[in-house]
Amino acid sequence: MSAPRLSADARREQILDVAIDVFGRAGYYGASMNDIAEAAGVTKPVLYQHFDSKSDLYRALLDEVGARMLTAITKATADTSDGREQTEAGFKAYFCWVAQRHDEFMLLFGGSARHDGEFSNQIRRITDDAAAAIAPLIAVDIDPDHRRTLAHALVGLAEGASRQLVGLGREFDPDEVATMVSGLAWAGLRATQRVN
Repeated sequence: MSAPRLSADARREQILDVAIDVFGRAGYYGASMNDIAEAAGVTKPVLYQHFDSKSDLYRALLDEVGARMLTAITKATADTSDGREQTEAGFKAYFCWVAQRHDEFMLLFGGSARHDGEFSNQIRRITDDAAAAIAPLIAVDIDPDHRRTLAHALVGLAEGASRQLVGLGREFDPDEVATMVSGLAWAGLRATQRVN
């Protein structure tokens, strides 16, 4: 069961990538550190050199997956110039992430661990970070609190559509879905007015 020699950082990344698959198949409670070590081709002591416990590994995984999702959206919207273009690019990047990284989506938004007190605050923070990244992109003259509320609504819109698509258990065209959802979001944003 010896794996090729990797640097500590490369080994940690490899373990995280393997853990996504293991947790994606078995869920947090169904997966064991033995399962993850075996899938990664390392011994349990090597696994414990990188992560103190299964919950430590899972927390690191949630942070990594949340960062990957936010990076995809941020990169896609970085070079856009107007609100509609940003809305379309952001939703396209998000739905491509869901389509290509189904297990990562399930890890953040589909598993029972999401409702577990140990992880729910962390997932809420990741959702808050997504809304915080989206809020400045909302090109509507409204106060900051209203803007944050709309940003959370957009996150919920994307998550809800993704849950339905993933729940169908078949492939979907992320560009087509992004066009529909961003059209809905853009129409709503254009109709938004300052709340007194």
